[in-house]
Amino acid sequence: MTIYKVLGNVKNVSVSNFIKRSRHYNGPVHYMSSYAKYAEHKELTKIRNIGISAHIDSGKTTLTERILYYTGRIEAMHEVRGKDNVGATMDSMELERQRGITIQSAATYTLWKDHNINIIDTPGHVDFTVEVERALRVLDGAILVLCAVGGVQSQSLTVNRQMKRYNVPCLAFINKLDRLGANPKRVLSQMRSKMNHNAAFIQLPIGTESNCRGIIDLITCKAIYFDGDFGEQIRYDDIPKDMIAESEERRHELIEHLSNCDDNLGELYLEEKSISESDIKAAIRRTCLKRTFTPVLVGTALKNKGVQPLLDAVLDYLPSPGEVPNYGLIEKNDEEPIKILLDSTRSDEKCFVALAFKLEAGRFGQLTYMRCYQGMLKKGDTIYNVRTQRKVKIARLVRLHSNNMEDVNEVYAGDIFALFGVDCASGDTFVTDPKSEISLESIYVPDPVVSMAISPANSKDRDNFSKAIARFTKEDPTFHFFFDNDNKETIVSGMGELHLEIYAQRMEREYGCPVNLGKPKVAFRETLVSPCEFDYLHKKQSGGQGQYARVTGILEPLPPNKNTLLEFTDETVGTNVPKQFIPGVRKGYLAMAEKGLLAGHKLSGLKFRLQDGAHHMVDSSELAFFLAAQGAIKQVFENGAWQILEPIMSVEVTTPDEFQGAVMAQLNKRHGIVTGTEGTEGWVTIHAEVPLNDMFGYVGELRSFTQGKGEYSMEYSKYIPCLPEVQEKLIQDYQKSMGLLPEKDKKKKRN
Repeated sequence: MTIYKVLGNVKNVSVSNFIKRSRHYNGPVHYMSSYAKYAEHKELTKIRNIGISAHIDSGKTTLTERILYYTGRIEAMHEVRGKDNVGATMDSMELERQRGITIQSAATYTLWKDHNINIIDTPGHVDFTVEVERALRVLDGAILVLCAVGGVQSQSLTVNRQMKRYNVPCLAFINKLDRLGANPKRVLSQMRSKMNHNAAFIQLPIGTESNCRGIIDLITCKAIYFDGDFGEQIRYDDIPKDMIAESEERRHELIEHLSNCDDNLGELYLEEKSISESDIKAAIRRTCLKRTFTPVLVGTALKNKGVQPLLDAVLDYLPSPGEVPNYGLIEKNDEEPIKILLDSTRSDEKCFVALAFKLEAGRFGQLTYMRCYQGMLKKGDTIYNVRTQRKVKIARLVRLHSNNMEDVNEVYAGDIFALFGVDCASGDTFVTDPKSEISLESIYVPDPVVSMAISPANSKDRDNFSKAIARFTKEDPTFHFFFDNDNKETIVSGMGELHLEIYAQRMEREYGCPVNLGKPKVAFRETLVSPCEFDYLHKKQSGGQGQYARVTGILEPLPPNKNTLLEFTDETVGTNVPKQFIPGVRKGYLAMAEKGLLAGHKLSGLKFRLQDGAHHMVDSSELAFFLAAQGAIKQVFENGAWQILEPIMSVEVTTPDEFQGAVMAQLNKRHGIVTGTEGTEGWVTIHAEVPLNDMFGYVGELRSFTQGKGEYSMEYSKYIPCLPEVQEKLIQDYQKSMGLLPEKDKKKKRN
């Protein structure tokens, strides 16, 4: 196979460019052959599936752009807010390039030192948190990017929690060393205090801000410099004399942190034996895979320093798909699911198992991103959706490079790929054996917190509006849509104002359908203050078979840490309520929980305890018990004491010191509670908990009284009971909209 044939289906790369930039590490012939090897069969140990996650504006997309350039995947580097109007490769959507933010996670793959690296670049804004969630669900490792100035910020903590949820090993990369006020040591101390990471430097910067010249590798005790126009030529040298003492001290600190969590290195350390480079690297790998230690690397992606050593660290310390245990579930009736370990060997001996983790409407129909966990899939095979039992014949298999596609003939365990024409939902499991009962754990999807009324600006665009809504709700599980019969308006719900605003702009750009967005509405909840008993008899006789059902029990509030959940327990003894009718009671309870009595919001934080009841041999049915449960909830509406819960946001405001008082005063005015402050070098970060209902329009206000210097981020924290005056206003507004005004108010209105 010639070089040209090997590279024939690889876009955005020329042979000369590939050879030029890969010479330093691999030599052109060796590197070229790796593309051919991939086409044949890639060893499992030579694959890495990684994600790049961070807080807003920490440099994730810029870092991905540099990685693609140094690995020969693209010919030229472009900036996120590029002057050349090209924009970063991974920001393929026009809106992303215009705003300079990542909206959708983008997948690509590249080659480094004969290893195949699948990369997913994720958004930083909390509004697009589901993109990070589903990326981390299918990845084996991650790079946590932290800003050398901002440090550990609110979304960094969220991403850290998501990594913990899916047990994803990670490296930390402190980026933006070139920025004014860069302080990587402060970021390391925040990682230890705020994130509870057992972390230590494995690299040190040689100078920061405008004096950032290179980095020191503490493991090999060498200084690394990045020469050439784009930092592509790596030069190793001795450590500068003025940094030898600090390097020795930090190397000792690294060995101490590793010894605390790795027995092998701990023994060498206690016995005072010499510790070699290979001992340290092996210990970092072992502890990184177990998530007991986080190696910290440094660099500046924008100034092209530290990216190649980061790629080496990905190969050295992050796991291959075979080193991460992945489990499938076999569920039978109502029994506890059985966990089985999936075989990640790259062969077709076992049944193919894959998870659909992301849907996207592409140029050729629905594009479904998948991760293969077991077995092999070839073009022309038939796969089955475990949830729906539908079968699909695979006509085309592709690998993604941002918005470009490359056809492949087969995929194996550990690969991330995409299919066309598969009708499914995000989180579905696919297998090649129709008798297989294996399903994979789905993706955690947070509930939306903001709702807005939406309508097309022109009535003739209704068809396009419907198509856009259908597509976006399918692609994004946090974007909800429903028609409110009471107010006769269409409501969309999402994770924040920015989230809904982006979808409104996409409707206009992609579907030619401009829309009007109403005032944001908050997702309030209704719950009981104290337990309330119910005893309801549903009896209906209308000739022929009637309906008879009686339910008795207690509806009680759940503790504050569970106030977003709904629970149902069957505490009946005997056959007063036959077991086949229990699901009817549960369905009736959940149906009534969709709309409360106080202000028409959903019920939450409630436990329905069914304790007794009665049935009739002929007239009882599941429908009768469904209606009886609804009647029981109506009874509790009348007899119980109810309250409204509101979402509280964890808000982080960063502003110059002189505006601290004004910012805190504004947060207090918005019923916020300041939980802490941190100051550094003329800037202060204020942490507060503020009701979401009081946060609308805050961004404009903050910018106006901080002269445009202040910025804030917020994320959902919890639900708590709202203030009495807020509850009263919500109830009045709801009664007006429903035409349930008290008599005196109606007279006022008539006058």
